[in-house]
Amino acid sequence: MTCTASVATLERPASPTATVETPAGPVPTTDRAGQVEQHGIDFIPAAERHGRARELFAVWAMSNVTYLYIVLGGTMILLGLNVWQAMAVIVGGNLFWALVGLLAVSGPSSGTPSGVVARSMFGVRGNRVNVAIVGWMIAVSYEAINLIVGALAGFAFVEQIGLTASLPVKLTIVVATAVVTLAISVYGHATIVRVSSWFALGLVACCAILAVFVVQHADLHYVATDAPHGTALWAAACVGLTIIASGPLSWGSGADYARYLPETTSPRATAAWTALGGFAPAVLLGALGVLAGTAVDMTDPQSALAAILPGWFYPVFLLAIVVGSITNNVLTAYSSGLSLQAVGVKASRAFTVFFDGVVGVSLALYALFVSNFMETVNSILELSVSLLGPSLAIYGADIILRRNRYDGQALHDESPSSPVWYRNGVNWCGVTAQVIGTSLALLCVNTTIFMGPVAGALGGADLSVLVGPVVGSACYVALTLLTRRQPATATTAQPVVAAAAAAA
Repeated sequence: MTCTASVATLERPASPTATVETPAGPVPTTDRAGQVEQHGIDFIPAAERHGRARELFAVWAMSNVTYLYIVLGGTMILLGLNVWQAMAVIVGGNLFWALVGLLAVSGPSSGTPSGVVARSMFGVRGNRVNVAIVGWMIAVSYEAINLIVGALAGFAFVEQIGLTASLPVKLTIVVATAVVTLAISVYGHATIVRVSSWFALGLVACCAILAVFVVQHADLHYVATDAPHGTALWAAACVGLTIIASGPLSWGSGADYARYLPETTSPRATAAWTALGGFAPAVLLGALGVLAGTAVDMTDPQSALAAILPGWFYPVFLLAIVVGSITNNVLTAYSSGLSLQAVGVKASRAFTVFFDGVVGVSLALYALFVSNFMETVNSILELSVSLLGPSLAIYGADIILRRNRYDGQALHDESPSSPVWYRNGVNWCGVTAQVIGTSLALLCVNTTIFMGPVAGALGGADLSVLVGPVVGSACYVALTLLTRRQPATATTAQPVVAAAAAAA
């Protein structure tokens, strides 16, 4: 089956009220706060849709009011940028939240999570590989990183209150953090929506107090003694842009939290509230990290910030780090559980979330107590932008090509007669675009373990975050339109595209 046929089959008629935000209706019994969510990746029928798009703001803000963005902001100063250069890079990198917002609009349209919608781009079988790598593996790695960040802050908190952070105490902290995270994730969508405002408000209050003390010590005219100039400055700014953009690009799961909204929910509202919920805290906390970097050495920010914080607030700050790691992991664990189902694991969502949590905890414990596993994980995540950028851009291009019309029930048909079966279960338009986009992005990457030849020729400038999405989406659009315009040779279009993928 060709790309052309699948587009026609998957599209649903546009709703005449598609730009109107539907008032919140009664919450169905399958999705109530305090009860374990009954749905996994299955289609959400119209009778069970509820809520408003603006609820998405608190959901995404809860997950992104996190200490990690303060660290990333401080990293911009460590790269040698001055305050205003660093601020510009932070804003520029976080503009990729607009892409996350675009992906979220497919949730109300399809009634299914992102891991299922992606079958329209990669095919039933091709998408299993795509979700296994881009969705599940990277998500579990982030789960481990968040657990480690929260655990280290928890260890420091125990020392601050006069206790000894012995091995049993440390193990208890790691396990307790994971249990709270997994409990919220297992309860699912409605519970996440309900608690998101509480967590977000508490974390924002702590960050506001932190900002008061940081601003008092900040130097807006700070310039590093070895500040880069010319080509070196360009290279540092590009590396910083890639680091910042890796945050929003790790969230290809926008539809997961919007799929319960009524189909008539405004796509603009869905995209705007999603993007703003991630963009606002990421930029504000990143800017706070920049200012902190002018006052303390951000190579060890958790300890260094103690020098400018009053004694009474430092333990509160450490607790805020722990809570922030939990809230970020709630969405990560929830989506990774759905990803595991999309890969083909025949188990309930609660079980897949629990399994992912066990894997994440195991990786975190290994990193904390056995080996410096995080160095390897961080190196892998540095290169993940080359995978994530093209993947999210292809997703966004597909939404535009289909005018956001998805038949959620057809997307769940995994048989050879499915409209997303394509050729042998693979949509070679999407696979080829992903391979080409990732390949060219790797040529432009500059990480601690690998520098592409293009980056080397440009003095270390990392353009992977721009090249990957642009090339990936352009290839996908061109190949899809090519198969549409050649109906007489439709049966040969997919083999030709497959050959191109093999050559790439």
